[in-house]
Amino acid sequence: MRKFSDPLDLASYRKSLKNSVGFVPTMGALHEGHISLIKESIKNSDNTIVSIFVNPTQFLQGEDLDAYPKKIEADLKICELAGVDAVFLPNIDDMYERDELKITAPNIKGFTLEGFNRPGHFDGVLQIVLKLFGITKPTKAYFGKKDAQQLFLIQNMVKHLFLDIEIISCEIIRQSDGLALSSRNIYLSEDERVKALLLSTALKLATKMVISQELDSKKIKNKMQEVLKDTDIEYIEIVDREFNLLQKVEIKNTIILVATFVGETRLIDNIWI
Repeated sequence: MRKFSDPLDLASYRKSLKNSVGFVPTMGALHEGHISLIKESIKNSDNTIVSIFVNPTQFLQGEDLDAYPKKIEADLKICELAGVDAVFLPNIDDMYERDELKITAPNIKGFTLEGFNRPGHFDGVLQIVLKLFGITKPTKAYFGKKDAQQLFLIQNMVKHLFLDIEIISCEIIRQSDGLALSSRNIYLSEDERVKALLLSTALKLATKMVISQELDSKKIKNKMQEVLKDTDIEYIEIVDREFNLLQKVEIKNTIILVATFVGETRLIDNIWI
């Protein structure tokens, strides 16, 4: 497995690869969710590149940039055992200039839900992803459905900028009790971790309501709110796959999303219907 920190060295290595390249961008602290993306890339690509970079431009003031979990040695071992061909570990100064080119998320869909209370977050996400795409020039890039709005915006960036990259969406990986895997789960105390299960419980209830032919978004959101009442709810929303708000669930075209604080930890989860 090759390791690179210099973007130009990685770009040169990429030019030497003649066959397909799968790319998995991460911020490290790898868990089974990341590993599932890596495995998909290895299965479907001749070469796999993983990036590990805690991107400062997507964190707002007061968020957990400095505290974000870092496990570089463990992450490298995971990548090596998984069969990754190259890992990219850039420095901030190599990725950003003092007078930096800016990328701006769409004015509407980049500033709702995740973007509403975190204005500018998706600017930073799209900025770093575009840079990483430019360096790695992947055939396919792999993203999880847990960050559903991020996935949607990246798909649209690729489409609108005419990038020759196939974006592969991968299913949410959960622990046996239903908790969606997240690098931030490490922040949860034992009691908070139990309370965090309310997110998946609320989404399961929503699914049962849809199966029972209850499609009214307001009624579904009200029931979910009851389940999540002991958490600090940021939003519960029901949208179509283009992130337009829905008054009624549309089968095979709906995402139900939730964001809430459990203690000091912000958690998100969703289900695709």
